[in-house]
Amino acid sequence: MIKLLICDDQDVVREGLKAILGTDAGLQVVGSAANGAEALDLIPSLKPDLVLMDLKMPIMNGVQATRQIHQQFPGIKVLVLTTYEADEWVFDAIRSGASGYLLKDTRREGLVAAIKDTVAGRTPVDSAVAGKLFAQVVQGTPRPRSALAQALSEREIEILQGLAAGLSNAEIAARLHFSEGTVRNYVSSILDKLGVADRTQAAILALRYGLADFGQE
Repeated sequence: MIKLLICDDQDVVREGLKAILGTDAGLQVVGSAANGAEALDLIPSLKPDLVLMDLKMPIMNGVQATRQIHQQFPGIKVLVLTTYEADEWVFDAIRSGASGYLLKDTRREGLVAAIKDTVAGRTPVDSAVAGKLFAQVVQGTPRPRSALAQALSEREIEILQGLAAGLSNAEIAARLHFSEGTVRNYVSSILDKLGVADRTQAAILALRYGLADFGQE
């Protein structure tokens, strides 16, 4: 059972999400908050697995709250669900530690799937938002693979490709015939060597190096 905390400043949105998500047997909405500060206050007692986070809220916005959750409760995933697809919101949320980014017009089935994917270690991103991320990569100066090779081993590069492909540790392990624990150790080493905080940031960096192709089984 995945425990969810909904953070949105609109009562009608919070109630609507409770009703929509409550119909899935694998999800449990354990609470809701009207702003980021309230969400942070509730987390210790509610112990959610994932916070469904809006961005533009009073007192503490979603970007600020995501950063605090990432720092104080690193085991809790944050999935952004917002109406904002402007570049500054997207990049700030991802830099702050968001594990995924969806727009509020996402259908119920897509939202439920994205929640489960996020908890499983994947990084769901709305197609409109993904376009902005790829545009940023294209506009940036591509760096040669050799620059990465200086920091990472060939095996670490393979694992990084898996992260860039949005695969979970279990899926990467299955592809490379490793244990999930071994992949987890590799991921920790990769994050440390690249100087990034989480797998989402590592995946974005991998895209800049042209490492999006994890290959086929």
